[in-house]
Amino acid sequence: MQAKGQSGLPSAKMDVNQAKQEHLLALKVMRLTKPTLFTNMPVTCEDRDLPGDLFSRLMREDPSTIKGAETLMLGEMLTLPQNFGNIFLGETFSSYISVHNDSSQVVKDILVKADLQTSSQRLNLSASNSAVSELKPECCIDDVIHHEVKEIGTHILVCAVSYTTQSGDKLYFRKFFKFQVLKPLDVKTKFYNAETDEVFLEAQIQNITTSPMFMEKVSLEPSMMYNVTELNTVTSGKENGESTFGKMSYLQPMDTRQYLYCLKPKPEFAEKAGVIKGVTVIGKLDIVWKTNLGERGRLQTSQLQRMAPGYGDVRLSLEFIPDTVNLEEPFDITCKITNCSERTMDLVLEMCNTRSVHWCGVSGRQLGKLSPSASLSIPLKLLSSVQGLQSISGLRLTDTFLKRTYEYDDIAQVCVVCPYLSPES
Repeated sequence: MQAKGQSGLPSAKMDVNQAKQEHLLALKVMRLTKPTLFTNMPVTCEDRDLPGDLFSRLMREDPSTIKGAETLMLGEMLTLPQNFGNIFLGETFSSYISVHNDSSQVVKDILVKADLQTSSQRLNLSASNSAVSELKPECCIDDVIHHEVKEIGTHILVCAVSYTTQSGDKLYFRKFFKFQVLKPLDVKTKFYNAETDEVFLEAQIQNITTSPMFMEKVSLEPSMMYNVTELNTVTSGKENGESTFGKMSYLQPMDTRQYLYCLKPKPEFAEKAGVIKGVTVIGKLDIVWKTNLGERGRLQTSQLQRMAPGYGDVRLSLEFIPDTVNLEEPFDITCKITNCSERTMDLVLEMCNTRSVHWCGVSGRQLGKLSPSASLSIPLKLLSSVQGLQSISGLRLTDTFLKRTYEYDDIAQVCVVCPYLSPES
């Protein structure tokens, strides 16, 4: 499967110097691509039809068909590419360059250069920039260039040849080959903020080519502020778990997949509430795929950015809360209060009862001074007088310096059940 085919590059255009005189050297440039599996169109009929078993006999004698499965379109032979084909972003562009001496005289000081011009830069792809001392008649200079395509849009391969004739004349000519680089994948991202400092990233990846892809790797490289956990496997007793997409990770044309990641701030950043503010860099996606006979492609997105939610001067979050509690029985929760401002705050905590939730303890107690970016954990006790899913509300924080009160309602929800009733009733 390592055999490669050659297909001429399109849109060749000679330099004006070539039009003035015939050159002694000829330049050929061809793209190197892997072959494809040969396909045929099986023609069959019933035995009672006029051709009888003629079609079946011809298919059995056809060397391109699979023995014992002649009616399959896919054969065992390989086909060299007949056209230039498509080039996609992230793939490796390979080209064969040949300079042949068509004349009957020896040519000296031959220099072959290959540059790739994109919309933003010009790259030198030549393996060697040194000149060949001489080239005898009917001999050639061959070179193979490779380049990982990192930009979409128009690309121009510029091949330049300079040499010296026996009479000492220095000649030079160029050829231009234009081709388009297409986009293979459409990547969309969504961010979801949890009640804690965790951030969930959903990456939607769509195959917008005309052939299926084998998704070898889709990973998230987090920034220095976060640790990442991939949520794309199902643990079933195995160490690594099984992919949610199954064992064969193929993405058909125009199909879309969703990949999910959980990011959590590292402890040294989570303790500093003022650090994760405004626009923060999450990381970048690294996508590796293979097509047809193993052609590999790779894409890395730019740094993904997220607008961190604003918490104002004071942030109140829950460190612990039970999922289910009993009716009219006290239960404990733990609140975390963080000073997100740039000044020291002197806070007072007030607890206001609601129709269904009643706080236990002293309301209006002093919490003391809280420095900028500092946090304070407070255990609280409360009970519910109503069954069902109840919302925790009624906490008030007052800054005694500015006489400003911060209200916190619908902090979390808890399921209240009656312990005296059996589940059957």
